[in-house]
Amino acid sequence: MSEKPESAAQAITVEYELPHAPAQVWRALTEPGLLAAWLMPNDIRPVVGHTFTFKTQAMPGWDGIVQCEILEAEPRKRLRYSWKGGPAAAPLDSVVTWALTESPSGGTHLDLVHSGFLPINAFAFDTMGEGWRGKVADRMSAVLADAESA
Repeated sequence: MSEKPESAAQAITVEYELPHAPAQVWRALTEPGLLAAWLMPNDIRPVVGHTFTFKTQAMPGWDGIVQCEILEAEPRKRLRYSWKGGPAAAPLDSVVTWALTESPSGGTHLDLVHSGFLPINAFAFDTMGEGWRGKVADRMSAVLADAESA
């Protein structure tokens, strides 16, 4: 099987501003319970080489499982993992990168790049782009506010 040229791939890029410190945002990205509360159930551990899954409701042509592997984990700064799944007719083999930077207010500037979408993944690119650009920051902030008050 030949590899597609890198230029054929697309990426979803989103920036978020969160009122929480990078240490708290890191928790929301790497603690299974917190991550599940704003994204999907999972068994993540921020250790390079750790394989984990996200699980969501299955739909026609897709079992609802995303297979992942931690590629980079620099606490409170950067998290990168592979993201593989999707329908058999258009499987997605991509990478999610989160970069955290403390903002002047003490909150976090969070950059997301979800890369590796090929033309065959157009539906996933559009659907996931809407999801990542949607209410992620609001959901993550609500989860962190609940965690801080618990």
